[in-house]
Amino acid sequence: MKNFIQPGDVLDYTASANVAAGAVVVMGARVGIAVVDIAAGESGPVRVKGVVELAKLSTDAIAQGALVYWDADDFRLTTTASGNTLAGYAAKAAAASTTTAWLHLNA
Repeated sequence: MKNFIQPGDVLDYTASANVAAGAVVVMGARVGIAVVDIAAGESGPVRVKGVVELAKLSTDAIAQGALVYWDADDFRLTTTASGNTLAGYAAKAAAASTTTAWLHLNA
């Protein structure tokens, strides 16, 4: 196929500020996870597909398959859509008492 560019699991991202490996990167209406440290003004790889474990709001119970959002102010996942960026869906259920959740990115 002449117009194929890449699989799309990892995309290049130019950081406006320093980004640590494993940190969430908000790219418009989607999120990704920095694969390596990316210095401000530099380009680096960001994973946009797959399942990752991230911090979540400890009062949210998340059902498997539920949409989850990234709260960039508190640096964690939440079930609250308003004011947050859609991150994907829960790859498995996470009880309200837990502080992390498995996120299927951008699906």
